[in-house]
Amino acid sequence: MAKTTPMEFLRQVRNETNKVTWPTRRETMITALMVVIFTVLMAIFFAVADWFLLHGVALIVSLGR
Repeated sequence: MAKTTPMEFLRQVRNETNKVTWPTRRETMITALMVVIFTVLMAIFFAVADWFLLHGVALIVSLGR
């Protein structure tokens, strides 16, 4: 396998970077908004699940007393 010089490597990197399809500003904003909404929904879900588990365990422990 032939060694690549640093300049050739940088040329290759530039060529590959030019092939990338970058998202538009609108696509980036929509994706970011979807991430924020999903994160909030998951936080609510886990808070409710934690609350039910906390009270369920407390109920089970109180039955044993």
